[in-house]
Amino acid sequence: MSDSDGAVVQLTASDGFKLDAFEVSAGATSRGGIVILQEIFGVTDQLKGVARSYARQGFDTIVPALFDRAAPKTLVPFSEPDRGRQTMHGLDRDKTLLDIAAAVARLDRGKGVSVIGFCWGGGLALRCASELQLNGVAIFYGTALPTLLGKAPKCPVLFHFGATDPNSPPEVVEAVREAIPSAETHVYEAGHAFANEARSNVYVKEAAESAHARTLAFLLKAHAN
Repeated sequence: MSDSDGAVVQLTASDGFKLDAFEVSAGATSRGGIVILQEIFGVTDQLKGVARSYARQGFDTIVPALFDRAAPKTLVPFSEPDRGRQTMHGLDRDKTLLDIAAAVARLDRGKGVSVIGFCWGGGLALRCASELQLNGVAIFYGTALPTLLGKAPKCPVLFHFGATDPNSPPEVVEAVREAIPSAETHVYEAGHAFANEARSNVYVKEAAESAHARTLAFLLKAHAN
């Protein structure tokens, strides 16, 4: 498999734990790194496609297998969200942050690293914004956000919400805007997981394309210097 297609690599967290990650190289003209944080389904083919897409835009990308601490190589079908949530709840969030930090360190090659998080990974990404050294953080329909608003982000943050997402009703969006007024926040006519084209029952093409275009512009600005 070529670098442009991606390959599975192994990361070692600061506590010695080893986990898999899917990595795609942007080549010699890399603008920097992007760590992509998973939903509750694992390192899916859909997320690998997202990684390849941002690599084509000039960013080295990596998707750490954050379920590895619970059950290595876990991949949950989209039809079994309860199983994914159960796996997620079995993880120690502090140790998950160590795994993310290992992915950030791997891509830190002098041009900075940003994080994109989806669903569960969106909440994790907000925590990363306040605890890791990053260029920027983009959050797609993050969950558990109200519990993560106590610490100020140390980097620019971009939020994407679905107007009908039960995980982020209007009061949650408003709380986010009040807590992080510097953040760029967008709400789309869509529900949860609207950017996942592999889930036809929730995917909203117009919203997804707009959100990714805004994310790319945000990342290009974050890595401009």
